Amino acid sequence: MRSPRCHFVILFIQFVSIISFYHCVMPIRGEDNKTSVVKVDVGIILDLETDVAKVMHTCILLALEDYRASANRSAIRIVPHLRNSKKDDVEAASAAIYLLKDVQVQAIFGPQMSTQTDFVIDLGNRVKVPVISPATSPSLSVKENPYFIRGALPSSSQTKAIAAIVKYYDWREVVIIYEDSPFGTGILPHLTDALLEVNTKVSYRSVISPSANDDQILKELYNLNTKQTRVFVVHLQLYLASRLFLKAKEAGMMSSGYAWIITDVLTSLLDSVDHSVIESSMQGVLGIKPYIPRSNELSNFTKRWRKRFREEYPDMDPVELNVFGLWAYDSITTLAKAIAEVATTAIPKFKKANARENLTDLDALGTSELGSLLLDSMQNTVLKRGLSGEFRIIEGELQPSPYVIVNIIGKGERSVGFWTEKDGISYKPKMNSKTAKSINEPLGAIIWPGESTIVPRGWEIPTSGKRLTFGVPVKGGLEQFIKVEIDAKTQAVTATGFIPDVFREVIRSLPYAVPYDFIPFPIEHIPTSQDYDDLVYKISSKEYDAVVGDVTILATRSKYVDFTLPFSESGISVVVPVKDDERRNAWIFLKPLKSELWITTGAFFVFIGFVVWVLEHRVNKEFRGPKRKQVGMIFWFSFSTLVFAHRERVTSNFTRFVLIVWVFVVLVLTSSYTASLTSMLTVQQLQPTITDLNDLIKTGEYVGFQKGSFVKDILKHMKFDSSKFRSYSTLEEYNDALSRGSKNGGVGAIVDELPYLRLFLNKYCRKYIMVGPTYKAAGFGFAFSKGSPLVPDISRAVLQVMEGELMNKIIQKWFGNETDCPQKDVMAIASSLTLDSFKGLFLIAGVSAGSALLLFLLTFLYHHREILGTDDSLAQKLKAIAKVFDDEQDNSNTMSEKPSEGNESQTAKLFAGNESSTEVLPDLPSPNPELTTSDGLGASPAAEGFSTTEPGTPIHETITGTIEER
Repeated sequence: MRSPRCHFVILFIQFVSIISFYHCVMPIRGEDNKTSVVKVDVGIILDLETDVAKVMHTCILLALEDYRASANRSAIRIVPHLRNSKKDDVEAASAAIYLLKDVQVQAIFGPQMSTQTDFVIDLGNRVKVPVISPATSPSLSVKENPYFIRGALPSSSQTKAIAAIVKYYDWREVVIIYEDSPFGTGILPHLTDALLEVNTKVSYRSVISPSANDDQILKELYNLNTKQTRVFVVHLQLYLASRLFLKAKEAGMMSSGYAWIITDVLTSLLDSVDHSVIESSMQGVLGIKPYIPRSNELSNFTKRWRKRFREEYPDMDPVELNVFGLWAYDSITTLAKAIAEVATTAIPKFKKANARENLTDLDALGTSELGSLLLDSMQNTVLKRGLSGEFRIIEGELQPSPYVIVNIIGKGERSVGFWTEKDGISYKPKMNSKTAKSINEPLGAIIWPGESTIVPRGWEIPTSGKRLTFGVPVKGGLEQFIKVEIDAKTQAVTATGFIPDVFREVIRSLPYAVPYDFIPFPIEHIPTSQDYDDLVYKISSKEYDAVVGDVTILATRSKYVDFTLPFSESGISVVVPVKDDERRNAWIFLKPLKSELWITTGAFFVFIGFVVWVLEHRVNKEFRGPKRKQVGMIFWFSFSTLVFAHRERVTSNFTRFVLIVWVFVVLVLTSSYTASLTSMLTVQQLQPTITDLNDLIKTGEYVGFQKGSFVKDILKHMKFDSSKFRSYSTLEEYNDALSRGSKNGGVGAIVDELPYLRLFLNKYCRKYIMVGPTYKAAGFGFAFSKGSPLVPDISRAVLQVMEGELMNKIIQKWFGNETDCPQKDVMAIASSLTLDSFKGLFLIAGVSAGSALLLFLLTFLYHHREILGTDDSLAQKLKAIAKVFDDEQDNSNTMSEKPSEGNESQTAKLFAGNESSTEVLPDLPSPNPELTTSDGLGASPAAEGFSTTEPGTPIHETITGTIEER
């Protein structure tokens, strides 16, 4: 029998146990929420057979501990449930179903592999449970999976950083080596697009199976080594990447001239790679990884993590904390905060599906009542001071952080720069929201594979022993440019001429050797033969690596080949025969003036003569007389001014004004005529038979061009009749065709490129001339396949050769001294003067003469206005006016002073006394001005007349001397 005391103690212990169990296991909700505890189950699925998973597991445990420590009085208790997926997709799916069905977790962290995560995400979408996964494959879409939250940066976020490095070193082609798995293939489209944005081509994609053995890897590397590209981007997981670099070292691909870039997963986990592999096979490799800023919190956490890791995995070799562990820590911290916000507002349990028959295990899971609230809280959240830096999740996607660029040297890595999408490449990261240095500044010193400090140019001549094949045109003419010969015994092809010499000098200027062979390409002189376009097409069809010849750079050709910079100027022009020498023409004196100028000049001579006659007819005796004489006077007086031979005196001020202007016009005309005629008689004329291509179209002349040239297409575009085309191959054929002309089986003009035409004119400079406008062309260039890495180097070498003396020597060697034939492409034509050049002069002369005539008529009509005021008919009035005009004007009343009779007799005596000297002065035109009186006919004194006879003539001197003697 038990004692009462013992019985009481037993009852008390049972009571306490029940109460403790009730509070610890079962959630209690009462009116006092401060004392209630809510348990929230969280599932964790990791591949615990990998070092990365163990690192993340330790970080998750520390994150939960830190949460409990910071919220020791919280009513929320997070219970983790860890499951190992064992690197198997089925195991991961089984673990997820168990956690959702049996444990009813409200959130899942993991799995870390993309293939495992894909199925778990589908389960999360079905049961409305958030899945926070560190899987990096871009194929896992956050937008398509509403309950998926990415707890790591997708591999696509690094592609622009890789492309920036490639652009920085001006590499034009890269090879991508990737794993044959969703992890490897997911990055391909994003990386290819990023490289295309910086004009870099992915020349080859090398896929390696995760199950590939060493021999298969080595075989693929040997295949890569036979290609030109020497820049490799490696996107593999640790175990496969380590084997790849070991075999790359064995294949000799870790030497000078090679460039290797590894992606962020491999760079971030570099501490997990065997140090012997790094030291022996990865020296000089570039890598990128997310930038983790240093902080005291991170330093303290690293110490705690190392201690806890040794406790959790005491038998493991020590590993280093990596970014995936930090992301796991920040993800769990964010999840814990979200649970603390929403767990008190909803019951953390599943809502069962409606009971019905034939329910599958997945249908029977139900849906979480807390999951949607957790999703809303986590999809857009920011952890300002996360261990990985600023941990920002926007719309379920972790936002990119800066990337650090590292160079693998020795046993580890060394930072050489940083990259952000906003600022590009810089030597230091952003500090205080400002970049430390300018964008895309030089990176730090880099040691490349082979311990080289010289930046690899990104490509080499293939080591397969294959020499480059360069096509050369064989056309049987214009051998100064290129001549191809084939040895009958050895079949060796040799090319000589201006273009092969330039090409050889360009190849010698390269900093490396380029082995090549010339392959002849015939361009025959038959309608069905191939042309230069066919030659260039051989490059795009992979038959030739390049073309060396007189190939013009055209937009149509550049669509399927890449040209170097031009090594020769070019353009399209026309050569035609010159006319016979005009100096032997009997009518050359008419050539200086155009016909319209001759007609206009003659008309003005008549007009000016008529105006002078009208102004002088009533007051000047010399302009009176019979009608025949007056008509003759009109023509004589006007045309005599052409040589200033008129001797008639003029008395009217109107006439003097008109003659002053007209004499100036005549002076300009005669001077211009004399200069033009002199030029025509003294300068050799090279006048073309045709001055423009349009003349050829109008006259239907035949047009010649070089066989195989693109000029034929240009002529068709200019609306030439293709039936009028004739093609030739040599300069001699050009000469023969132009000499015979279109009517005799030749051509009226040759249309070709400037280098050929100048060579032609240098040989036949006296017979032909270049006319018309020059149509621009890009010039001759060497053609290579699209994206060929040789093009930039060849172009730089072309510039180097052209800027030196070598080019002048080559030109002198093949074309000689071009100054031996002066004016071979310039027309020395003294063109005829046109009316347009003298319109101003004729306008001035016409206005002045017309104004004087008009004023005279108005004055005349005013003085005889009484005639106009009569009642006679208009015809009678005009007849009366004409009669008055024909009468001499009586100016006796207008004389200011009449000479005395003594003076008249004195004058008579003077002339009478000199009758004996008529032999000396046979035709004395008039008495001395000082002694002459009015002739009684209204004429002005002779001293007021206008004459071009100079006062210093013998006539004047004799008269003056006689008067002085008397």
